[in-house]
Amino acid sequence: MSERNTDDGQQVFLGRQPILGSDRQLAAYELLFRSGQIASGNHADVLDATQATATVIANAFTELSVGDALGPYRGFINVDIDFLFSELIEVLPQQSVVLEILENIPPTPEVLARCRQLCDLGFTLAVDDVIQASAGYRPLLALADIIKVDVKELDNQALRALVALLKPLGKKLLAEKVETGEQMAFCQSLGFELFQGYFFAKPTVIAGKKLNPAQLTLMRLLGLLMEDAESADLEKAFKLEPGLTVNLMRLTNSVGSGVTTQITSLRHAIAVLGRRQLQRWLQLLLYTNPKDGAQSFNPLLQLAATRGRLMELLADRVHANNREFADHAFMVGIMSLMPTLLGVAMEEILAQLPVAQRVKQALTDFGGPLGDLLQLVEATELTDLLATEEALQRLPALKAQTVSACIAQALAWANNLGRENV
Repeated sequence: MSERNTDDGQQVFLGRQPILGSDRQLAAYELLFRSGQIASGNHADVLDATQATATVIANAFTELSVGDALGPYRGFINVDIDFLFSELIEVLPQQSVVLEILENIPPTPEVLARCRQLCDLGFTLAVDDVIQASAGYRPLLALADIIKVDVKELDNQALRALVALLKPLGKKLLAEKVETGEQMAFCQSLGFELFQGYFFAKPTVIAGKKLNPAQLTLMRLLGLLMEDAESADLEKAFKLEPGLTVNLMRLTNSVGSGVTTQITSLRHAIAVLGRRQLQRWLQLLLYTNPKDGAQSFNPLLQLAATRGRLMELLADRVHANNREFADHAFMVGIMSLMPTLLGVAMEEILAQLPVAQRVKQALTDFGGPLGDLLQLVEATELTDLLATEEALQRLPALKAQTVSACIAQALAWANNLGRENV
């Protein structure tokens, strides 16, 4: 799809929200598709709205290469009753999607028959926003592979009772709208295997928390890079933390780094990557945990990497060929999640790093064009259409189609992190 089609109802908006496994690692994404001109709210009048929506989703998996961008993760797609019966649903790649049956679809004989047909075709089904398991609703739950429970609508007692009714069905349970780590722990104790919500990306500032030695080293290294220190000083600081050196080697040798030469030493990494690339990989290393010389990925890495790359791609659309602006955008994206990662306030983090004024402005109060980009990216992560529309209105150089294409590219880049070249 090209941007010349922005007025014909075929423009696509793609939002996504991570779904985690019980190990708090990324397991899937929920994808949100919309057709129409998002920025102006001027949705074209289409005689067959369902056909248009189905076409948009099918095109997203072909022309936007969303299936490839998902990598090893599946995409959950909302399915209303009209789309459920559309033939275009069968165009979607069964191995890449989970069809999420919306809560307002009644379990009629026709609906149940269509769900059985889709199961026979190899599709994975989920039922959305479940808060009850009445006898009339159970036939639909029995056909699903995954049951998504809206934990926000239930207190602990009601949630425990509902899970007791669902467990005999033998389905995988997904807790959605999880707000805190405590909620996730409670849901895990009840037997939930998948978790969705913004809980792991919400800042939790702990008074008096100190950074661990590895984090302090990385912060010092970032400061040295931003102050254009000598390579020998960088190498000396890195050698204080051997685990970080191993992580840097792993990250720079990954598919996502774009480096074709195998990195063999720290000095080699500095020479081949250059200061610009080294700085971004140091920022990503904050989201990994050195352990026994190996690399362990924090679940925030996927979100931070996607956010940073998406910010960079969008910045290039706003100010083409302005490398400094794109670099600052990447930095804003990565650093915006550091309060969550480190458990300290953004002001304290910025006090340790000599960042540019426009980076600081974006990170502290969403100020300036970088702040507008950050608000847009956060809105797409939350699949908040209204906030996305408002953000796009402040960025006239961007169209919803452009954002969706950049999201697909950013997802593909982030999904490759940590995969070593062979």
